[in-house]
Amino acid sequence: QVQLVESGGGSVQAGGSLRLSCAASEYIYSRKCLGWFRQAPGKEREGLAAVYPADGSTVYSDSLEDRNFISQDNAKRMIYLHMNNLKPEDTARYYCAAAAACGSWHISDIDYWGQGTQVTVSS
Repeated sequence: QVQLVESGGGSVQAGGSLRLSCAASEYIYSRKCLGWFRQAPGKEREGLAAVYPADGSTVYSDSLEDRNFISQDNAKRMIYLHMNNLKPEDTARYYCAAAAACGSWHISDIDYWGQGTQVTVSS
């Protein structure tokens, strides 16, 4: 079964940290670039970061601040988005996604989406 399942979202106060997790099916994890998008209320979905599990190469969007980073666990077929010093403007629904290649990590390149996990940051 081809799927992506996110977890780890929640409500947190500004300055806190969260680690979002994405579990990928074997088909996706072994063939695709995996990464994260987010969509805030009233805004377009934007790419944040991606990793190609086969070689660990990463792509980061300019919009993703240095306080956040992506990681992978090949044994578990999972990727993570580590978010630190969270701000209210980080409030959004975060989506795991897969594409044939990382490229510029644009929404038009995505083949598969997870259902998303909500992150709410209060001031």
